[in-house]
Amino acid sequence: MNPFSSGTRLRDMIRAIRACKTAAEERAVVRKECAAIRAAINENDQDYRHRNLAKLMFIHMLGYPTHFGQMECLKLIASPGFPEKRIGYLGLMLLLDERQEVLMLVTNSVKQDLNHTNQYIVGLALCALGNICSAEMARDLAPEVERLLQFRDPNIRKKAALCSIRIIKKVPDLAENFINPVAALLKEKHHGVLITGVQLCTDLCKVSPEALEYFRKKCTDGLVRTLRDLVNSPYAPEYDIAGITDPFLHIRLLKLLRVLGQGDADASDSMNDILAQVATKTESNKNAGNAILYECVETIMSIEDNGGLRVLAINILGRFLSNRDNNIRYVALNMLMRAITVDAQAVQRHRATILECVKDSDASIRKRALELVYLLVNESNVKPLTKELVDYLEVSDQDFKGDLTAKVCSIIEKFSPEKSWYIDQMLKVLTEAGNFVKDEVWHALVVVISNASDLHGYTVRALFRALQTTAEQESLVRVAVWCIGEYGDLLVNNAGRLNVEDPITVTESDAVDIVESAIKRHASDLTTKSMALIALLKLSSRFPSCSGRIKDIVVQHKGSLVLELQQRSLEFNSIIEKHQNIRSALVERMPVLDEATFGGRRASSLPNTVSTSSGTAVKLPNGVAKPSAAPLVDLLDLSDDVPAPSSSGGDFLQDLLGVNLPPATQSGTNQTPKAGTDVLLDLLSIGSTPAQDNNLSTPDILSSGQDNKPIIASLDVLAAPSLTHTTSSTASNMMDLLDGLDPAPPKPVENGPAYPSIVAFESSSLRLTFNFSKQPGNPQTTMISGTFTNLSSNLFTDFVFQAAVPKFLQLHLDPASGNSLPASGNGTITQSLKVTNSQHGKKPLVMRLRIAYKVDGKDVLEEGQINNFPRDL
Repeated sequence: MNPFSSGTRLRDMIRAIRACKTAAEERAVVRKECAAIRAAINENDQDYRHRNLAKLMFIHMLGYPTHFGQMECLKLIASPGFPEKRIGYLGLMLLLDERQEVLMLVTNSVKQDLNHTNQYIVGLALCALGNICSAEMARDLAPEVERLLQFRDPNIRKKAALCSIRIIKKVPDLAENFINPVAALLKEKHHGVLITGVQLCTDLCKVSPEALEYFRKKCTDGLVRTLRDLVNSPYAPEYDIAGITDPFLHIRLLKLLRVLGQGDADASDSMNDILAQVATKTESNKNAGNAILYECVETIMSIEDNGGLRVLAINILGRFLSNRDNNIRYVALNMLMRAITVDAQAVQRHRATILECVKDSDASIRKRALELVYLLVNESNVKPLTKELVDYLEVSDQDFKGDLTAKVCSIIEKFSPEKSWYIDQMLKVLTEAGNFVKDEVWHALVVVISNASDLHGYTVRALFRALQTTAEQESLVRVAVWCIGEYGDLLVNNAGRLNVEDPITVTESDAVDIVESAIKRHASDLTTKSMALIALLKLSSRFPSCSGRIKDIVVQHKGSLVLELQQRSLEFNSIIEKHQNIRSALVERMPVLDEATFGGRRASSLPNTVSTSSGTAVKLPNGVAKPSAAPLVDLLDLSDDVPAPSSSGGDFLQDLLGVNLPPATQSGTNQTPKAGTDVLLDLLSIGSTPAQDNNLSTPDILSSGQDNKPIIASLDVLAAPSLTHTTSSTASNMMDLLDGLDPAPPKPVENGPAYPSIVAFESSSLRLTFNFSKQPGNPQTTMISGTFTNLSSNLFTDFVFQAAVPKFLQLHLDPASGNSLPASGNGTITQSLKVTNSQHGKKPLVMRLRIAYKVDGKDVLEEGQINNFPRDL
C-alpha cells in the first residue's frame, strides 16, 4: 500500500501552513494536524507512521510541542526496513536530546543496529549516537564504536571516529580504550577518515595526558610526513580548493601538531622544518591559503621556542595587515598582541603598518591596533609613536577619541623622558581632546607642573596661547586657569622664557580677561567656575591694579543659584574688601605638590598590586597584561561577582571588597609633617599630624565566596608581613594605616615540639620547604619557617611571596630574608609565618600561595595550593 495515497501528505501540510496569513490561522492548521497525528498514534497506524513523524519534525521546527510523538521514533527505529529506520533516527536526533529519559529505551536498538549487516543502517546508528549520545549510552556502546573504527568501509570508520569524539567528551575515562585504534587511523590514505582521525586524536590529547604522551612519542613523525606529503601533493581535483589540496586537512593537522608540540622541545624540533615549508610555500591570495597560514602562525607561536620560525610567523602577520579584508587584518592584530610578549623586536618591525591600522575606517580594527601600539611603546620609540598618535587625534572620529586619548595619556605618563616633553605632549592632547581627558590625568599634569619650577613660566605662557586658540576643551580650561592663578606674575613679566618659545606680551588685564572668559563660558561646569574664582582671588593679590575689576567680576556671582558659587563669591569679596592685611598670605603660591603623595592617592583608589615582601608594588614590563582585578582577588581565586573597586579615597581593600573593616586602635606621639602631607591624611581629610601606629594587626577582609569552591570560598585573609621601623614618619604612617603593618620586629618565641618538614611547593625552577614548630601551651598556633631554593641556573630577582588562608585561620608573615635568590641552590631565602587555627583538631591547615620574581628582567608568576600539612597541626 502506498502510504502517500490518502490523507494529508507532508508537502500538503507545508503548503497549507505557508498559505496562512496570520499566526492564528497557522496555529489552527497545526492543531488540526497534531490532532490527526495523535489519532493515528492511538490507532497504532503503522502504514502512515513515518509520514506522521516527518510532519512532527516540521511542526517541531516551527516551535510547537511534539513530545507526544517521541515514542513513534523508537518504534520506527525498531522497524526492520532502512526507510523507516532513517526517518526514526532523524526524528530521534531532532525531537529528543540527551536529557530525555526516553532515550534510555533506544540503547538496545542502537546496539543492534551497530552490529547490523547493512552498513547503511550501521551508519544511521553511528550518526544518531554521535549527535545525542548521553554518558550512560557512551559507556554501554563504546565497545561497539571502538570495533567499528576498524570496519572495512571508510565511511563507517569516519562516522565511528566522529562518534568516538562525542563518547570521550561525555566520558573521558574511556579515552584510553581509543588510543591504539586512533593511531591506526592516522595512517589512513582516505582523506575523510584521516581528517576525522586527526580530530579524534586532538580531542584525546586534550582529555588524557597519557594519550598526549603516547601520540608525542609514536605519531609525531608520522603526522609530519603526512603534512609534508599533503603540501607537496600534485593537483587532485576531488580535494582541490583554490589551488590548495584539502586545506581542511591542512588545518586539522596543524592544530594537532600545535597540541603535540606545546611544552615538548623534542616534538617541536621534529616539526620545525615542515612548519617553515608550509609558511613559505602556501599562497596567500585566497582565503584557503590565508586560513592555512593563520593556523601555521598559531602553531609556531604555541610550540617551544624557535626564534627564526617566530620571526617568519610575525612577518606573515605583517603581510596580513596589508590585506584588504578586514577580518584578516583583525585576526592578525589579535595574533600580534600575543606575539609581542614572545618577540617584541620582530613585531616592532611592523610598527608603521600597525600605526596605519589605527587610522582605519573600521572601528574594531582601530581599537585593536591602538591596543597593540600601546604595547609596542618603550623608552626608545615613545616620541615618534606619540607624535603619530597625537597628530591622528586631530582628525580622528569623535567616537574613537575617548579610547585614543586615554591610551595617549597613559603612554605619555608612563614613558615620558623629561618633564618638558611631558608637558608639551599633554598640552597638545588637552588642546585637541580635552573633553575626553579624565580628571586624574589633568590632576597629574598639575602635579608635574608644580614640581617643574624651571618650567612654570614656559607652561603658563603655553597654556595662555592654547586658551586663546580654543576654549572649548574643559580640561584645558581648568589647567590653564589654575596655572594663571598660580603663576600669573610669571606670565605678565615674561619670566623664565626658554630659547624654544616665541616672545609674547601679556598685560595684567589680558590675564584677568582670559580667566573672566572661563567663568562666563556657557559650557563651563561648577568645577571650572570655582577654579576660576580662586584664580581671580589670587590674581587680585598679584595684580593690585586690577583688584577693583576682579572684585566686580567676583561680586557678579553673589546671587548665583548654585550655592557653591554664591558662597565663594561672598567670601572672596569679603577677603578683597575687608581683609587686605591677610590676603597676600592667604593666596600666596601653593607649595610644591608631592608627586609621591599624589601617586599614592591614585594607587589607593585604583590598586594594581599588593606586595607582601616589600612596600613597593611589583612593576610589570610593558607588553605584559595586567590582571583585571586586584591581585588580592586573583590570589583568592574569586569569581567575577566580587564588587568592583570604588573610585573614592579610603582604604583600598575596603573599596575593593565592599566590606566595612573594624577601626584599628592607634597610639603614638605627634610628629611634624613634611611638606607633602601624608597620603592617608590627605584622603581622609584630616588636618592634624599623623599618629604613629605601634601595634596593628591585619583584620579579616573578606567573607564572600562560592558554593562550588568549598576551600577557596572561605579564603578571606591575605596576610602582610611586618616591616622594620623606619625614620621617615610619613612612609611609616602610610604603611601602618594602609596595610596594618607592625613596625616593631617580632620577638623570638620558645619553640614547642618539632614536626616533620614538608615540600610545600615545587616546580621546575623553585622549591619551597616548610619546617614547623609550636609554642608550648598554645596548640592552635603554628610557627612555620619557609625556605625557598632556586633549582634553575638563572638568578631570581625582585622575589615576592604572598599567601592566603581560609576564614577559620589567621596568618601573619614576617619580612623575607632577601629579595634575590641565587641560582642552582647556591643560596636560599627564608621567611617566617605564624598560623593560628581557630578550628584546631577539627579542620586541617590549607593555604594558597603566589610567588613572583624576575628572570633576566622578565616577570614570572607561580601559584599553588598546599594541602599536605601534617594532620596534628
